[in-house]
Amino acid sequence: MWEILQDHLPSLLIGQAPNGPLGGLALTLILSVLGLGLAFPLSIALALCRLSPYAILKWPSTVFVYVIRGIPLVMLVFWSYFLVPVLIGRPTSAFTTLVVTLVLYQATYMSEIVRAGIEALPRGQTEASRSLGMSYGLTMRQVILPQALYNMLPSLISQFVSTIKETSIGYVISVHELTFSANQVNSALLTKPLEVFITLSSIYFLVCFALTQTARALERRVERRRSHVTPSAGTSNDPLLQS
Repeated sequence: MWEILQDHLPSLLIGQAPNGPLGGLALTLILSVLGLGLAFPLSIALALCRLSPYAILKWPSTVFVYVIRGIPLVMLVFWSYFLVPVLIGRPTSAFTTLVVTLVLYQATYMSEIVRAGIEALPRGQTEASRSLGMSYGLTMRQVILPQALYNMLPSLISQFVSTIKETSIGYVISVHELTFSANQVNSALLTKPLEVFITLSSIYFLVCFALTQTARALERRVERRRSHVTPSAGTSNDPLLQS
C-alpha cells in the first residue's frame, strides 16, 4: 500500500495533470462542489414550490422530486448521457453528463432538507412577518430562509460527503475521477488489485471522515447558539437575525 502511494499518489490526486487531463481526487472534489453548488438554488426553488399553496407549483415539483429520488443513480447517469445531447442539439462530454446528473440528483435530496428546515421554524414568524405587510417572497428571503439555511449547514455538509462518494459513478462513463484513476493504476500494476482498492477506500474515508467531523462540529455550534436564545412570539429564534 505504501509502495502504491509512493509511486502513484500524484495520479490518484490529480490524474495526469499537468501533462494530461485533470483527474483523481482533485476532479472528484471539483465535481462535488459543482454538483452541490448548482443544485443548491434548484433545491431551494423545489422546496418553496412544494410548500406553495398553489397546486400548479406544488404537484409538478412533488412529482419531480419523487421520480428522481426513485431512480437509481446509475440509471440517471445513462439518461443524462443520452438525453442531454438530444436536448441541447450537440454532443456533451462525460464530465458535463456527470455534473448534470449530480445537479438533478442532489437537488431533489437537498430540497427535502430545505423543506424540513423551513417547516421546523415556528409558524408564528411567518404570520408575524405577513401581518407587518411583508409579501410571501420577502418573508421567505429575509426572515425564513436565512434561519433555515443556517440551521441546515450540518446537513448540507453531510450531503457534500454523499456527493463525493456518488461521483464514483462517473467511472461507468469514463470520467477521470478518483475511482477511474485508481482503476488506471490497477491496470498498470495488474498484480496488486487489493492494495490499490484499499488505498482508494482509505482516501475516500479520510476525506469523508474529515468533512463528517466538520459537520458534527457545526451541528454542535448551531445547537449552542440556538440554546442561548429564548424565542418569543413573532421574533426570530436565530441570533444572526436579531439586531
